[in-house]
Amino acid sequence: MTEQIRKTTLPGGMKVVSEQIDSVKSISVGIWVKTGSRNENDQKAGITHFLEHMLFKGTGRRTAYEIAQSMESVGGYLNAFTSTEYTCYYARCLDSKLGTAMDVLSDMVRSSTFPEEEMEKEKKVVLEEMKMYRDSPDDVVFEEFSNQIFKGHPIGRPIIGFDETVKEFHREDLFHYMQERYKPDNLLIAVAGNADHDEVVKLSSELLSSPLNGSTQNGEQPLSPYEVTRKEIKKPIEQTHMIVGRRALNFEHPDKYVLLLANTILGGGMSSRLHQNIREKYGYCYSINPFNQTYIDTGLFGVYTGTDIGYVDHVRDLIREEFIRMQNEKVNEKELSEAKAQLKGKLLLSQENTSNRMTRLAKSEIYFDRFVTLNELVENIDAVTAEELLTFSGEFFDPEIYSETLLLPEKK
Repeated sequence: MTEQIRKTTLPGGMKVVSEQIDSVKSISVGIWVKTGSRNENDQKAGITHFLEHMLFKGTGRRTAYEIAQSMESVGGYLNAFTSTEYTCYYARCLDSKLGTAMDVLSDMVRSSTFPEEEMEKEKKVVLEEMKMYRDSPDDVVFEEFSNQIFKGHPIGRPIIGFDETVKEFHREDLFHYMQERYKPDNLLIAVAGNADHDEVVKLSSELLSSPLNGSTQNGEQPLSPYEVTRKEIKKPIEQTHMIVGRRALNFEHPDKYVLLLANTILGGGMSSRLHQNIREKYGYCYSINPFNQTYIDTGLFGVYTGTDIGYVDHVRDLIREEFIRMQNEKVNEKELSEAKAQLKGKLLLSQENTSNRMTRLAKSEIYFDRFVTLNELVENIDAVTAEELLTFSGEFFDPEIYSETLLLPEKK
């Protein structure tokens, strides 16, 4: 499989990575920009996400409707997303439409015009998107928890920004942000599917040539020391939503595979410890899910659940008990083997989708500057021992260093 993966760096620093998959008739194409919400200042919070929306609103060659129709009219689709550390514009289509996909995506990234009337309409759209998130209790509690763990740091801000910042965006702000962050050395083209690498390189060179010069400047973003906190907020809802968690590991941390396995053992499915103990044994919740997010320089780990306000103390105690169990009891070989099989199975099953393979190509390049093979991932998962898991858990799952966010129902 790795023999089908190729990488080229173009003049100016733009990279092209591809994986040729002869057994499919489709392709997934992504233009990745190594910029996200953490690269914004406080006054421009949400501009990365807003810019992502505005790139669909017209170029010098296409209207917003023509951009939407360009891929749908040939049986494909076009979309984008913004994260804390990167932005991606992508298309999936038949392999015969590679040129069309590259042309449309490149046109959006290089020639968007940001019409004033479209900006004002899109501000309303984003404000409605904010309201949608505020109506979703799990989104609210996670946003509050992130802010709590990374207080005062851009990672802790919502990717979408705030009402007051989005309302103040102007066309000049978008052009200025693109000039600063959309330079060639900050762009990555990733393609997976039945596509020839040399053709992708040729199209990238022709369509994404840029007058922008120089290197992208990334300022220092030091993290303040982590402090254990507890926060309560209230909304007119029925359930209590709770997260207990802490700062975790960055992408290059040597224990990241150990944490992946610990996360799987605790909450990797219906057979996991948290699900069996808290839902199946006591019926205290519908779902309980640990999460593990990794960033360039830090990470975020926690357990989320929704439960009746009368069960909160019981659920907290049971989560605590499972953490202490991870600290004090060595995982038996059967449970460890099953957790490894589950992780590897999910990894391999995800590779049956060209969009997932394109995403894995891009993230490997963004975070490791090389392609991380499936064999390497499997070997690292298999190499984790029960003794390593116990040693790691002894410190990581100390209940006393976990913070808590509670979203409580308002009293009627």
